[in-house]
Amino acid sequence: MSEEQMARRVARELEDGFCVNLGIGMPMMVASYIPPGVHILVHSENGVLGVGSHAPTGMEDKDLGNAGDENVTVVPGASFFDSAEAFAMIRGGHLDVTVLGGFQVSEQGDLSNWKVLGRTVGSYGGAMDLASGAKKVIVMMKHTTPQGETKIVTDCTYPITARRCVSMIVTDVAVIEITKKGLCLREIAPGWTTKEVQDITGPRLNADAAVQWVE
Repeated sequence: MSEEQMARRVARELEDGFCVNLGIGMPMMVASYIPPGVHILVHSENGVLGVGSHAPTGMEDKDLGNAGDENVTVVPGASFFDSAEAFAMIRGGHLDVTVLGGFQVSEQGDLSNWKVLGRTVGSYGGAMDLASGAKKVIVMMKHTTPQGETKIVTDCTYPITARRCVSMIVTDVAVIEITKKGLCLREIAPGWTTKEVQDITGPRLNADAAVQWVE
């Protein structure tokens, strides 16, 4: 599935009235695919509540940007504040959902997304606060690395962002829910089989309720 299709699938998890934070990278695309009739407030840790879609070419405002320094629009009624208040909202448990990228997710729901092995520095931004403070954490990422290694593992080998925080993983081949009984394969992308998804996933998947991904 394309990144746009992944973003559209993640957007289906967002309910009317939710306050949502979208992480840097692919997750930020979700703002452009909110279903009609669903009104959410997108929170950005640089101090905006009410982020809209990306600004059209030629309509950019240098003073309107998200945490990824991308030019965006804002919805009517949007509010602006400093980053201290933005993080107070995160740490106070006021976010219904955060959508984050990931380097690895374990079968227990541990998340690694700020530093990879071999690098002397990482870039955690607000990920640690978001992963710990949001009511629901959805990870949006490719299922494997460019080298073909699985990113869904039994135990994370990269530095941990937060433990037992992830509720759902949306990849380019599957939708996986993390439950007390382990990883449940909920949806499979068209053209893929359960076995093929399992072959590129570290832990065992419970696929009893798996269905084909529906746009």
